[in-house]
Amino acid sequence: MIISRTPLRMSFVGGGSDLPVFYRRFGGAVVSTAINQFVYVTVNKKFDQRIRVSYSRTEDAASVARIRHPLVREAMKMLGINGGIEITSIADVPSKGTGLGSSSSFTVGLLHVLHAYSQRYAGAEQLASEACQIEIERCAEPIGKQDQYAAAYGGLNFIRFNPDDSVVVEPIICRRETIEQLQAQILTFYTGITRSASGILEQQQRAVASEKKKQKLMRRMVELAGELRRELQANRADALGEIIHEGWVLKRSLTPGISTGVIDEWYARARKAGAIGGKLLGAGAGGFLMFQAPRERHEAISRALNGLRQVDFRFEPQGSGIIFVHR
Repeated sequence: MIISRTPLRMSFVGGGSDLPVFYRRFGGAVVSTAINQFVYVTVNKKFDQRIRVSYSRTEDAASVARIRHPLVREAMKMLGINGGIEITSIADVPSKGTGLGSSSSFTVGLLHVLHAYSQRYAGAEQLASEACQIEIERCAEPIGKQDQYAAAYGGLNFIRFNPDDSVVVEPIICRRETIEQLQAQILTFYTGITRSASGILEQQQRAVASEKKKQKLMRRMVELAGELRRELQANRADALGEIIHEGWVLKRSLTPGISTGVIDEWYARARKAGAIGGKLLGAGAGGFLMFQAPRERHEAISRALNGLRQVDFRFEPQGSGIIFVHR
């Protein structure tokens, strides 16, 4: 039995610039951090040659081609694993529609554990690149590349997406006190609303591909990613709030489906109660709301959003790892 553990991620600014329709023309960038919420994938040798896959449902397939879970099917095809295997997965938070990159974390963790099962080492760059191939190319998901790299590398990073399709992960170097201040000032609330990111991202890609105004907005969001990196490296953690606020205002104007009336109301309440800035994590329309605020305003913000569940996330320095091997 082999078990992988792969972190989810919290994206601060620049999301959407990792979509190929944008970065292949202008280049993209995001600032994001892995968080201490994880996806676990377990692989075990099966006594027969069938394939058992257990997630929100359980499959028992006679061949790889008959596996219904597209990510599992394509990962096994890519790595040449034909059968006699059992795969299970669990996650610390709801696995779909939460804006924490769970699908990509699952793909990275699945690849990691399958490589280990095949007695091969796979580093962060390989895992992220192969996860992008599976999700974007093989499964035709209309998503970007940031989640795969955040999950594979871990840590707080500035991630660049170049027009030639290369990706560069640059750790943000700052004092430990700056990281502690960031974590102490961030509040995260689960809206209870799950949504499909694919539809939202398809709308966003169409808008960015054809409208110069939308392209200009996205280019400003990339600039904000660079600004946030500079502020954090200068140990000015307080700059996060205003930057993510501007980024959220820009992002919600890209397409109508990114926000809703109820989300706007929650956001306004939090700002009135003392939040400097905030955003929805992920593509939009649901999932987790994240804010930065002085510690003394946290209680007031929690009261203003008393219908939402507050969740404490911490930054996670490590990317996907193999945490258990028993042969």
